[in-house]
Amino acid sequence: MKHFIIIIICLITSTCFAQKTTLYTIGDSTMANKKDSDRNPEHGWAQVLQSFFKDNIVVENKALNGRSTKSFINEKRWDSIYKKLKKGDYVFIEFGHNDEKIEDSTRYTNPHTAYRHNLIRFVKETREKGATPILLTSIARRNFNEKGVLVPTHGDYPLETRLVAEEYKVSFIDLEYYTELLEQSYGPEKSKQLHLHFKAGENAYYEKDKADDTHLSLKGATAIAQIVVNQIKILEDSSLEKLKKGIK
Repeated sequence: MKHFIIIIICLITSTCFAQKTTLYTIGDSTMANKKDSDRNPEHGWAQVLQSFFKDNIVVENKALNGRSTKSFINEKRWDSIYKKLKKGDYVFIEFGHNDEKIEDSTRYTNPHTAYRHNLIRFVKETREKGATPILLTSIARRNFNEKGVLVPTHGDYPLETRLVAEEYKVSFIDLEYYTELLEQSYGPEKSKQLHLHFKAGENAYYEKDKADDTHLSLKGATAIAQIVVNQIKILEDSSLEKLKKGIK
């Protein structure tokens, strides 16, 4: 009986103190948590990501509005994550929207030099800690021309993300491609539902007309989070096994 009680205590202790896996997400406003989330119609796709995982995967969404790879590093935000990273953790990396801002020296990066090297730094330092990086291209903007063609807006940033993923053998999700398909499936008019399109007075959060084709509604954020999870399921990388098992 005594031995049985000891075994039960050990099982309870190991269950209670089992180390959870942290999934860090780093990037910009298309991923970030939003203030007043109960009222604010804007959502980042990583804001809703936890609902796709069981309790053993803890999503730490560290993405922030307005950040590029450069400002995220210079503000020591990456350092704060690097210090906490542990073996078996994961890091989703999706930048580009603000690296493009050529008139802002605090954020702009040349896609072929600084942007590329910043991505490489994230990858190498994640691996130094025994964690697994996953690179993602930027989500597409809702940018249809008068002919109904979805026109890309990210220049060479997605290309460099693809090249870094290939060169450094990093798990990769071509989110630009899959969100292009998402936008196109809705079409020029209905795709407004994925973003923030409101007439004045239509939504209590906005006093004036709102027409934002970059940021996401809850519908858009949820659809993109689902895309990311679906892609994780089919990626052929043994280091993602724990993450895959954590999907609901």
